[in-house]
Amino acid sequence: MAGLRGGCLCGEVAYEVEGPLEHAHHCHCSYCRKFHGIPCATGALARGRRWLRGEQSAARYESSPEFYRWFCARCGSALPGDPSAGFSFIPYGTLDGDPVVRPGFHMFAASKAPWWEIRDGLPAFDAFPPGIDAPVGADLPLRDPPGAPRGSCLCGAVAFRIEGEPILARSCHCGRCRKARGGAHATNMLVSIDGLRFTRGESELASYKIPEAKFYTQVFCRICGASAI
Repeated sequence: MAGLRGGCLCGEVAYEVEGPLEHAHHCHCSYCRKFHGIPCATGALARGRRWLRGEQSAARYESSPEFYRWFCARCGSALPGDPSAGFSFIPYGTLDGDPVVRPGFHMFAASKAPWWEIRDGLPAFDAFPPGIDAPVGADLPLRDPPGAPRGSCLCGAVAFRIEGEPILARSCHCGRCRKARGGAHATNMLVSIDGLRFTRGESELASYKIPEAKFYTQVFCRICGASAI
């Protein structure tokens, strides 16, 4: 869609979509869930994206061979992928306007989070749907033994364990959460400060505090860009 623009949470990076949006979808693969820190990544494919500003702040992580996930090195927001792959994934949460093209299906539903239910009635495919010819990789392996609820970033450098009782869980659709995660909303569980313990990689965490916000801070892995907590 010509003229469709977006950017990161801190405003350092901005882009323009090149070409029409195609195959708008929700992706439940373990890579997308880890990278965005949400139940599924929501977006569409386009021929490419053009940086309008901040290209020097756009970092990338090779999550699978020759496939890179891009993010803002300052605030950790997800960014559109590399068009050299033949297409660019446009994360809907980072768009500044209405893309008009609505998600039409769920893919990699076989890998969805066990705590999330698909209830919108859209077609759900175990892997890629017909029309997307791409290799299917294996799910991310479990890097830590079972036990107390655990989590990690996409690259595995940062890991944590939940040791306190959950206070509540909620999905937030505010513009800040959408920009930060690059999705339709953020889904978070709240625990007390002393109820969360990092088991490795705390030194690899970066954070961005919105100056005008009292509490809002985005925390992410500086290596892979994943929203770690």
